[in-house]
Amino acid sequence: MRRVYLVLLMILPASSFFAQKEKPLNYRRFDERLLHFGFMLGLNTSDFTLYPKLNAYSEYGLKSITTDATPGGQVGIVSTLKLGTPVVRLRFIPTLSFQEKVINYVFENPDPNGKDILNQERINSTNLDFPLMFQFRTMRVNNFAAYVLAGGQYSLDLQSQEEASQNYIDPFIKIRKHDVHGQVGGGLEFFAPYFKFGMELKFSHGFINSFIQDNTDVSDPIDRLYNRVWWVSFIFEG
Repeated sequence: MRRVYLVLLMILPASSFFAQKEKPLNYRRFDERLLHFGFMLGLNTSDFTLYPKLNAYSEYGLKSITTDATPGGQVGIVSTLKLGTPVVRLRFIPTLSFQEKVINYVFENPDPNGKDILNQERINSTNLDFPLMFQFRTMRVNNFAAYVLAGGQYSLDLQSQEEASQNYIDPFIKIRKHDVHGQVGGGLEFFAPYFKFGMELKFSHGFINSFIQDNTDVSDPIDRLYNRVWWVSFIFEG
């Protein structure tokens, strides 16, 4: 629900902007340029779409397994190419992002009088992300415009332990280093006298099963894991 409220907070101001009377345009020649550059700062929340094994309870005593979304951040360099018209653009934002995902396990205690066994695994990632997005924008209304996005992203996890030796005394979850995401989103743009400021909300979901099964207590009950991320970005272009 918090994400729905965030979308509404971004969309509701649009109605007032579109209802405004005509005003002098800031940065009047922005849409005439073929290529624009800038930078991006933002926040994210990341977790997994998790599929446990069908026999997780009977084989491993797993009563439940859930994931928690945790906050992170990102910074990137923006390149935007006009595709013949101001309302269709191609956007590329190489990004360094920091993410943390949490998996919560509840195992049945073999002692009938004992409490269930709780376990938590944290997976940290430092990613190089390369999203390539098509941007479909409205025409400017005074100094305001809105847009939607669709595209894909390749991610390289610099912190991946894919090739690390497993610690069977204190096992950890192994996640693949490479991933490919689909992305959708939207945003608002505000034209200042010498630059353009944008607020953007995106959702991305992995196409590739990122989970590596290496037969430990924490990996045995899991069948598949897919990365998913919500991104809130603040973009400055000149």
